[in-house]
Amino acid sequence: MSTIEGKVIIITGASSGIGEATAKKFAREGGKVVLAARREDRLQTLKEAIEQEGGEAVIKVTDVTSYPEVEELAEFAIDTYGQIDVMFNNAGLMPLSFMDKLKIDEWDRMVDVNVKGVLYGIAAVLPHMQERNSGHIITTSSVAGHNVFPSGTVYSGTKFAARIFMEGLSKELAQTNIKTTSISPGVVQTELASFITDPDIKPRFEDPNMPSLTSEDVANAVYYAASQPDGVAVNEIIVRPTNQG
Repeated sequence: MSTIEGKVIIITGASSGIGEATAKKFAREGGKVVLAARREDRLQTLKEAIEQEGGEAVIKVTDVTSYPEVEELAEFAIDTYGQIDVMFNNAGLMPLSFMDKLKIDEWDRMVDVNVKGVLYGIAAVLPHMQERNSGHIITTSSVAGHNVFPSGTVYSGTKFAARIFMEGLSKELAQTNIKTTSISPGVVQTELASFITDPDIKPRFEDPNMPSLTSEDVANAVYYAASQPDGVAVNEIIVRPTNQG
């Protein structure tokens, strides 16, 4: 039997990309998946696809930049399934730009989604997991959370923050049975590049020859971390294309 079978997994940013692929992976392994994102139509389509394969999923339209909505998401999962075993803070934005372009609105949005969204996800599930002395919080960081590159300064800052939240939380929870994991992907074939508006950057991500992972590759890494036995914690995974420097 899969170690995921019967577990309740919340996934934010579930309407596409890594979130969608991870939802399908967990559902195939017997998990009960709570799908969260802003696009209800995409969530409904994913729910139907999972159910057609024999999996179990429910949806909750959620904007991770609103703490009340993320709190409602956690309450919805508990009301529906009685518990939360895994929280996958996956929602994120990547509107890369050089800082002198002064794309302030994009900076604000990245901080709201990539930083506050992660903190809100932690806050929404941590009391429940502490009460049960069980659970796993997983967050999507990035290789950009390890190395800064031109045009990625603000994005890297948000992903450094996401990674450090997981590292610090792991130390605070060291005497409990609650696990934390930071997943740091390299370039992935997702919608993230569609958020780039800087014309000096966007063409790089439209190159069909750019080395990249699939969303399923990252989903497998998330599943690996979540499927370990109770006594094993995988705190950080870096996964990137073989020929990405």
